[in-house]
Amino acid sequence: MISLIDIHAQIETLQKQAAEIKAKEFANTVQDICDKMQAFGITLKDLQSVMGKSGSRAGSMRRRGGAAATSKRSSVAAKYRGPNGETWSGRGLSPRWLADLLAKGRTKEDFAIKD
Repeated sequence: MISLIDIHAQIETLQKQAAEIKAKEFANTVQDICDKMQAFGITLKDLQSVMGKSGSRAGSMRRRGGAAATSKRSSVAAKYRGPNGETWSGRGLSPRWLADLLAKGRTKEDFAIKD
């Protein structure tokens, strides 16, 4: 039987391997992106409009949960309520409670909060 310590050691080894692969592939990936942008005529402005932000470093850090993530964000009202009172705004990934219920044949509309 494998121990928790063994699993942690494996995780650490895999994380180091992933970091090494990322470092090796980074330059090639950036070049591939630049080539595709040029082939399709995509500009930085196009990317910024899709990202919904100015594309600044602060916006990039906010999306990654970095230092700039401390800025105030407006909360979004819940659109769905689960059977146990769980709520979801309808943004981002579906919460597990909703995904489980959808897999059982229910629909999102069953859980929509009516005003």
